[in-house]
Amino acid sequence: MIVKKIYPVTDMMCTSCANSVQTALEKEQGVVSANVNYANAKATVEFDTKITSPEKLKKTIIDAGYDLEIDYLSVEELEQKQAQQHQKLRKNFWGSLVCAVPVFIISMFHLHFPYHQYVQGILATITLFFFGRRFFVGAYKQLLHKSANMDTLVAVSTGTAFLYSWSNVFFADFWISKGIEPHLYFEAAVVIIAFILLGKLLEEQAKGKTSEAIKKLMGLQPTSVWVKKDADWVEIPINDVQKGDVILVKPGQKIAVDGKVIQGESYVDESMITGEPLAIRKLTGKEVFAGTINQLGSFQMEAEKIGAQTLLSSIVKAVEEAQGSKAPVQKLVDKIAGIFVPAVICIAIISFVLWIILDKQNGFSYGLQAFVTVLVIACPCALGLATPTAIMVGIGKGAENGILIKDAESLELASKVSTIVLDKTGTITEGNPVVTHSFWTNQQKHLPILYSLEHKSEHPIAQAIIRQWKNIPLVEISDFENKTGQGVQAYTNNLLYRVGSVLWFKELDFIFPENIQQKIDQWKEKSTVILFAEDKNIVAVLAISDTIKKTSKQAIELLQKQSIDVYMLTGDEEKSAQNIAEQVGISHVKSGVKPAEKQSFVKELQQANKIVAMVGDGINDSQALAQSDVSIAMGKGSDIAMSVAQITLISSDLLKIPQAIKLSYQTVRTIRQNLFWAFIYNVIGIPIAAGVLYPLGGFLLNPMLAGAAMALSSVSVVTNSLLLKRKKI
Repeated sequence: MIVKKIYPVTDMMCTSCANSVQTALEKEQGVVSANVNYANAKATVEFDTKITSPEKLKKTIIDAGYDLEIDYLSVEELEQKQAQQHQKLRKNFWGSLVCAVPVFIISMFHLHFPYHQYVQGILATITLFFFGRRFFVGAYKQLLHKSANMDTLVAVSTGTAFLYSWSNVFFADFWISKGIEPHLYFEAAVVIIAFILLGKLLEEQAKGKTSEAIKKLMGLQPTSVWVKKDADWVEIPINDVQKGDVILVKPGQKIAVDGKVIQGESYVDESMITGEPLAIRKLTGKEVFAGTINQLGSFQMEAEKIGAQTLLSSIVKAVEEAQGSKAPVQKLVDKIAGIFVPAVICIAIISFVLWIILDKQNGFSYGLQAFVTVLVIACPCALGLATPTAIMVGIGKGAENGILIKDAESLELASKVSTIVLDKTGTITEGNPVVTHSFWTNQQKHLPILYSLEHKSEHPIAQAIIRQWKNIPLVEISDFENKTGQGVQAYTNNLLYRVGSVLWFKELDFIFPENIQQKIDQWKEKSTVILFAEDKNIVAVLAISDTIKKTSKQAIELLQKQSIDVYMLTGDEEKSAQNIAEQVGISHVKSGVKPAEKQSFVKELQQANKIVAMVGDGINDSQALAQSDVSIAMGKGSDIAMSVAQITLISSDLLKIPQAIKLSYQTVRTIRQNLFWAFIYNVIGIPIAAGVLYPLGGFLLNPMLAGAAMALSSVSVVTNSLLLKRKKI
């Protein structure tokens, strides 16, 4: 059995660590796919439970030098564990700073009191092997696996400075005899450790803010509810709620599970899920969702979906998976990160050797300083954080605004969309059609048959007919058949009955009597016309209209202002389709289209080098949605077509489409900014650290400044990603 799980990963220090964990998981037998995100420290693993298990995966990761949290942790437990790690990091930083300050003062002000070198050495030893122990342990584990990461760079650079300094304390005469002035670099080692721990501390704080959207969503569900037991109301924990329980929702309370109102009425704030600011009136029979807030009245509801089945849980899971996914650009970054550390070590060694060759007098000292500085200033963290932090913030912001984005690739690709194809029913219109006119040859005889036929169909038009004529006695029908995009047919009393579009009846070569044709011509301009036939005789004509959504016209205008071509596809006749299109300002219309033809039309647009987004209800439009570059489903209630589309608009409001595209633009721009600064930082920083500016003015970068620059580079990238939160969509 193939399952997909998300596990927290601990002890990762940089993107190279994430690559190591991912590689280890991918090599494990039975693992179908693995994706490790350094920004949120989580691994998404798809594996076969018959071949491997979470325990085996955990052992594999421990062997690789990290750890996998396979036991279920509640939000509170996970936050508590993260808080403990954060506190440990904070203590290490302050401890390293206390040791670094006196070493720095002694070194900078040349305080040569008795045994000063031993004081510096002892404080440096405490700093490196107590407060900075994590770097050396991590580097050792990487060495065992013939790998290297940020720990390796820090451990080698500070370790080299540390050991060389101690050798100068005990064997100063040896270095003097070789013509090398014995400098002490204890201050560089301790200050580098302090700066890098400070950088990690600030980075962790900033990274925590990138996942605030998930925390907000998780915090929406209450911990307890009032449930009716016999004739009494009893307060029970949320985990004890069962399907079918009657729950009392008081004013101001959060709704605990998905269900239907069975008594009372109120207004419910659904903005935290749909992004819509106005409260929705809830009457008996209306659906309510977990995490939304009851405002004025109290009501009773019946629990229908509990626990992981609720809309809120589905959204949390979808957002969590999306935030852990990788954008296409990240694949290139991962390849660069994979060779980054070994390349930096090579550059550092070459710098050291060149200094010895080119400067006979101070080459060793300057070369050693360049070696340490190159290792310190090189920062794979900034490169690794550039894309995932922006993706996490972008997807989280989308969820807060009722835009559910399935993966990072969809978020990135949405910014390139040049053409949007809109289905009509339920997308541009409300999706709640009503029968406005009807003409019958014998209503008394044929209405029960029509009602029985439509009772077996789930199409919105069928529901309109059922709502129009309620409680009609059902007749027995057989061989019911749904003709997708055309209509339905079945037998009763050995007669074949059909109900469907005018186009379908024309394809079947039906003869249209004059009175029937007259009604079709009269109604088709403003309504969808449906025909009902007994064998080869048309016995009824129905005109069905759907209300255009209030925001459709505005949304289409905004898309057109973004230089996006908007098309409308519908199975309606041309005049009816043109009427809707004119009202919302669409000039590209294709009418009388079957579902398979929608897919072909999307393919035609793609062949014309257009990046196409298809917007539909996720069911009838599934072929076209699958064909499109970016598929967008209109969410309806709790049965959102999340599995069908890459983007789901929870409120079914078309205004969310230009918002989603703008969010994509902003996220992609942030990623580009992050990558630019991460690359520029290393492209400029590493040569300066190696000493390229020395011939121009004698400038050689101090390793301590390199440590500060490394710490700030990661923080600046994460901070830039966090600015996405403040931008309007």
